[in-house]
Amino acid sequence: MARRFALTFPGEPGGHAKQDVVVVEPTGATGPGGHPVYADASGIVRAEISDRGEVRMLATGGHQTPRTPMHAEPLPPSGD
Repeated sequence: MARRFALTFPGEPGGHAKQDVVVVEPTGATGPGGHPVYADASGIVRAEISDRGEVRMLATGGHQTPRTPMHAEPLPPSGD
């Protein structure tokens, strides 16, 4: 399992906005599906990622509706 992932999100619907890429690292927690939970440096973007690269976004606050990334790219550990 990768130690970090780059999650690629689509741009805003109805426009030609560029895609957003967020790097997430393991938190040590396990999500509702039993897979590791990853988060960005701010802790706002949280995702459960399976060993097959399936992503389940996890809300971090009330009334949040997280978008699902189009792609999850495994990255080498930071510092490599």
